[in-house]
Amino acid sequence: MTRAAIVAAPRRPTRQIMVGNVPVGGGAPISVQSMTTTKTADVEGTLSQIYALAAAGADIVRCTCNEPEAAEGLARIVPRSPVPLVADIHFHVEMALAAMEAGVACIRLNPGNLRKPEEIKLVASEARDRGIPIRIGVNAGSLHKDLYKKYGGATPEALVESALMELGYFQEVGFDYVKISVKASSVPLMIEAYRQLADTVDHPLHLGLTEAGPPPAGLIKGTAGIATLLAEGIGDTIRYSLTADPVEEARAGRQLLEAMNLRERKGLDLIACPSCGRAEIDVIGVAREAQRALESRNLPIQVAVMGCVVNGPGEAKEADLGIAAGKQRGHLFIKGQIVRVVPEDEMVEALVAEAEKIVAEGIEARLAAADRHAEAEAEADRRALLEAKGGDANMSEQRVELIRKKLGS
Repeated sequence: MTRAAIVAAPRRPTRQIMVGNVPVGGGAPISVQSMTTTKTADVEGTLSQIYALAAAGADIVRCTCNEPEAAEGLARIVPRSPVPLVADIHFHVEMALAAMEAGVACIRLNPGNLRKPEEIKLVASEARDRGIPIRIGVNAGSLHKDLYKKYGGATPEALVESALMELGYFQEVGFDYVKISVKASSVPLMIEAYRQLADTVDHPLHLGLTEAGPPPAGLIKGTAGIATLLAEGIGDTIRYSLTADPVEEARAGRQLLEAMNLRERKGLDLIACPSCGRAEIDVIGVAREAQRALESRNLPIQVAVMGCVVNGPGEAKEADLGIAAGKQRGHLFIKGQIVRVVPEDEMVEALVAEAEKIVAEGIEARLAAADRHAEAEAEADRRALLEAKGGDANMSEQRVELIRKKLGS
């Protein structure tokens, strides 16, 4: 008989929101988040990092949207991202509106930065009409000066009141599709603020200790705060905030949830692109077939299934192994390097065979065994696909033009 996993405490009941296709709250599995460190205008660099984060266990990724070029970048990134994206907004209401136009799955607003009630309500109204959730992201380091004065500093009560003030503006326009965070760099302050908030609202909560610093101290502080609250049943989505490669954040979040029996432990980590205008295969079907074939072998490996050869190997270069489709052929790659080109109907078979060899022999040995003609063949397929479908198969530039018109740029 299978025994139920032991957890520290029952989950706090909350309402549920959807961040893209990821449910948050309402009993859904606790999700892992991280944030890109690239310039969002750097589309290829940002996508590469997003894929690396997804491979490391991130369910949701946040990107900054601080300038028109970043909003335009999001319009090009969103249709190619393997996970839902959250736009991080600071001081400019125009960036929030542009990010929604770009198609992001969620907006994060800091009440300490965007302070004009009419602008806050404008963003909430637009999010309401589009069905896009907002994270109220309170930070102890950027509270409104009136709250600092009222409470004599950044206290748990001050953080909670900031969140409730923002929520009040939202409610004035009939919007409550939110999740909330009350972050601080002090572990005790962060824990108490979330406890008070959990007793006050039934919205899903995003847990995090801000400015935790580099590992190992940052990991210890982040774990002390996040794990304490999770053990009390508080928290619906989490992010470590480390001074490090964000892949470490995603990996730590996933490992913490698995260690606490809050997410299922798995050997295989398979990621796949969401498909786009250049997709040459049924990405969903091939991904499912690959998942079934690989999971039965219980291989501890990161595998990517990509719909096209134009961007696939570069976007998923952090995966141990991947396959990308083009011209009735599959490009097999290891850590972003093409090692073999196989017929389309042999893609999954080749993927499984290579995965077993990687586990048995190691990545370096398999890279050394690469077909020396594979790179040239792959480049020819890539050029042919670009010629056939053009440089903007996702029609992202139409969104970019719309963003430019709305921003008057």
